[in-house]
Amino acid sequence: MYMLGLGLVLALLKYLEIGPVATWSWWWVLTPFALTALWWAWADSTGYTKRKAMEKMDQRKKDRINKHKEALGIQPRKPR
Repeated sequence: MYMLGLGLVLALLKYLEIGPVATWSWWWVLTPFALTALWWAWADSTGYTKRKAMEKMDQRKKDRINKHKEALGIQPRKPR
């Protein structure tokens, strides 16, 4: 996401002709967009995105269970 933000900033600076970016080639300005697309393609093809989503969902589930156990006065297990 940082690369996408960088690409947007550089494209805006190039379009508005602000600072040294105004003299750069469009290829340099658009490179962060290509890198972002490559990252997303790799993350989706290797399952990285899905794995991170599952980890986040599992952590939320554990936190919710521990919160309910504390509300019942049961000591939740410590993570290993």
